[in-house]
Amino acid sequence: MAVSFFDVAIAVAAVVVAATIWLRLRVKLPPGPRPWPVVGNLYDIQPVRFRCFADWAARYGPIMSVWFGTTLNVVVSSSELAREVLKEKDQMLADRPRSRSAARFSRDGKDLIWADYGPHYVKVRKVCNLELFSPKRLEAPFAPSARTRSLPWWNLSSARSLELKTHIDALLISDKNGDHLVVRNHLSGVAFNNITRLAFGKRFVSSEGVLDSHGSEFKAIVANGLKFGASLSLAEYVSWLQWMFPLDEEAYAKHGARRDRLTRAIMEEHSQARKKSGARQHFVDALITLQEKYDLGHDHSRYGYDCDLGRMGHGRAGEEPWSSGEGTGGTRPCRRQGPCHDRSRFPESPIPAMRRQGVPSAAPPTPLMLPHKASTKVKIGGYDIPKGSNVHVNVWAIARDPAMWKDPLKFAPERFEEEDIDIRGHDFRVLPFGAGRRVCPGAQLGINLVQSMLGHLLHHFRWRLPEGVSAGEVDMMENPGMVAFMHTPLQAVATPRLPEHLYKRLPVDM
Repeated sequence: MAVSFFDVAIAVAAVVVAATIWLRLRVKLPPGPRPWPVVGNLYDIQPVRFRCFADWAARYGPIMSVWFGTTLNVVVSSSELAREVLKEKDQMLADRPRSRSAARFSRDGKDLIWADYGPHYVKVRKVCNLELFSPKRLEAPFAPSARTRSLPWWNLSSARSLELKTHIDALLISDKNGDHLVVRNHLSGVAFNNITRLAFGKRFVSSEGVLDSHGSEFKAIVANGLKFGASLSLAEYVSWLQWMFPLDEEAYAKHGARRDRLTRAIMEEHSQARKKSGARQHFVDALITLQEKYDLGHDHSRYGYDCDLGRMGHGRAGEEPWSSGEGTGGTRPCRRQGPCHDRSRFPESPIPAMRRQGVPSAAPPTPLMLPHKASTKVKIGGYDIPKGSNVHVNVWAIARDPAMWKDPLKFAPERFEEEDIDIRGHDFRVLPFGAGRRVCPGAQLGINLVQSMLGHLLHHFRWRLPEGVSAGEVDMMENPGMVAFMHTPLQAVATPRLPEHLYKRLPVDM
C-alpha cells in the first residue's frame, strides 16, 4: 500500500509531540507559554520581542521557556539570573547558535561575533584586547607631539576629534538654514564615519555627504546582509523542514563574492600605501602587521574585520537618538545640561558621564542580548537547561526591574552619581556590552565615542523639539530588530549656545 505525504507528515508530527512530552517529563524546564506542535511559540511572539518577553516574565517569572519551533530558548529577566548565566555558568554557555544565514556570513563561525568559544575565539579576542582596543590606542591625547606622533595609537583619538569637528560644523549649518534635524540620520552618519576612519584610515563619505565607490559598496553589502539575516524561514527553527526551504545558494554566493572583492580592494590599497609610506595604525594595517606575531591566518585577517568592524558602530549609533529623545521630549527633560566652559574637562564633567550610563540603562542598544548556546546540560535558577538550548538575557527588562531600581521608568541620569556602576559587564543591572567571556571587546571604544558625542552636543548646543511638538507627543517606542531604534525618528532643533568665535576652534578631544 502506498504511503501518502499526509501520512508521513502526521507520523513526523506525532514523533515531535511525543519527544516534547518525554523531554518535559524527564527534565525540569522553566515555565513558559504553552507551545504549539512543530511551530512552538513562534506565532505568539510579538514583533518587539524584548517587550513581549518582559510581559511574559511578569506572568511566568524571571526565567521562562520559549520555543522557537522545536528549539528551546530560555529567557532570563533579572540581574541575579543574568549573573548566573554570564558569570557563574559562563563557561558552559559561551557558544553561539548560528542560523544558516549567520553560518554563511561568518564562514561557519570564523568571525568574532558568531564564533563558538574555543582556540579561534580566544586568539581573536586576545588580539582585540591587547592590540586593537588597548587603552593606549583608544585613550591617547589629541594633539600628538613629536614623541607621540610616532606611536601606533595616536591617530585613533585624533580621528574621533576630526569627526566631532565635522559633526559640529554640520549642526551649525542646519541651524543657519532653520532645519529640523532627524537625529538618527545625522548621528548614524557620524558613527559610520568614525568607524570607517578607525577601521580603514579614511572616510567613505565626503564633507558634502557624498559616498565614494568603496563607501557605496560597503553600505550596499551591509544592507544586503541585513536583508538576508532578516528573511528567516520556519526551517531555521525546525531543522527537519530545511529540505523544504533550501537557501538561495546563488544569492549567497554572489553576496560572498561581492564582499570578497571589496575586501581584496581595500587590502590591496593598504598594501600599496604601506610600501610607499609605511604602516598606518588603523585596524586594517594593524591586522596586517599582527599576522605574524599572533599567527593569524588569511581567514583571521580578512574575514575577521570584514564581518565585525563594519557592524561595530551599529549599536552605538542607536544610543544617541535615545539620549536626545529622553533629554528633549522623553519622560523628563534633563535640567542639568548646563555649560562646561573648559572643553578639556569633559571627562570630569558629570553630565556626559551620567548620561552615558543612563542611556544604555533606559534604552540599551541591544535590548535582547545575542543568544548563548549551552554546550552541556546546565542548571539555571534551579531549572534544567538541556544541551543545545539557547539562552537570552533580556537587558531591557532588567533595566526596568523595580526590585533593582527606584522609579525604573523615569529617566534620571543623576542616579548614577549616587552610586558607582560599571557598565562594562561588572554590574549585572546594566549590560549594554554584555559580560563574561562574550563581553564586547570594543566596549571602551563605544563608551569613548558616545561620551564624546554627548559632551559636544550638550556643550555646543541647546536642544528643543520642533515648534508645535510637545514632550508627550514624542514616540518612545522601538522598532523590531536586534538593535533598538526609535519607531518614529526623533526630530529636534539645535541652537548654538556659545559665542560664535568659539566654534572656529578645533574642539579638544576627550
